[in-house]
Amino acid sequence: MSGDTAKIVMKDVHKSFGSKHVLNGIDLTVERGTSMVIIGGSGTGKSVALKCILGLIHADSGSILVDGVETMGMSDRERNAMMGKFGMLFQGGALFDSLPVWHNVAFGLIHGQGMSLKQARDIAVDKLKSVGLGSQVANLFPAELSGGMQKRVSLARAIATEPEIIFFDEPTTGLDPIMADVINNLIVECVKNLGATALTITHDMASVRKIADHVSMIYEGKMIWTGGVDRLDDSGNPYVDQFIHGRAQGPITKHAHMA
Repeated sequence: MSGDTAKIVMKDVHKSFGSKHVLNGIDLTVERGTSMVIIGGSGTGKSVALKCILGLIHADSGSILVDGVETMGMSDRERNAMMGKFGMLFQGGALFDSLPVWHNVAFGLIHGQGMSLKQARDIAVDKLKSVGLGSQVANLFPAELSGGMQKRVSLARAIATEPEIIFFDEPTTGLDPIMADVINNLIVECVKNLGATALTITHDMASVRKIADHVSMIYEGKMIWTGGVDRLDDSGNPYVDQFIHGRAQGPITKHAHMA
């Protein structure tokens, strides 16, 4: 991957919480307009890496470039300006229970861009339609929706501001296989329509194969393999091989004294 086309570059990023070293020198390059998926087991640092890019967690050292601009040490004002580039689908949806669906979708437009309620609502209804939800859903509250519908609302919110970069945090968690595939298809469609750069963290291999252009695997705080999704089954890496096939026997469980 060439650095001059990169949307996001992480170089030797470290993050510890007390004596626990979570990121041990992460290197990651996400090319502009592509879909990168980070895979890895629970507690391996996937979410921490993503939150470091967003600035929700401050990395201890290293470099994080977005559009070639160093984000480490940014002022709050600079970071707030940069955040306008991002959309986010949080694990579990993270919808506001007290707001109707349309206001959830339009939250960034209203509170981030200062858009009028009417204009923001019109855009929200349009985005809801783009993820397969009719206008009648707009006035409902999240508690009135199924898990799959809530995930669609979250996706509509993620794309509402037409961001340049979209993060997907375990987008199919808690969904049955059919609804998970529906969400995967919607992600591919929405990212393509926006021409956005996508970064996803997941351990759902069906999602990986559906939405990824490139895949990186994180293990013990480092990226141990990166390649095209078409190379996933022929990675030559025994850790990747064990993970993607969900095998009980292999170097991951052996190293963890689980097998």
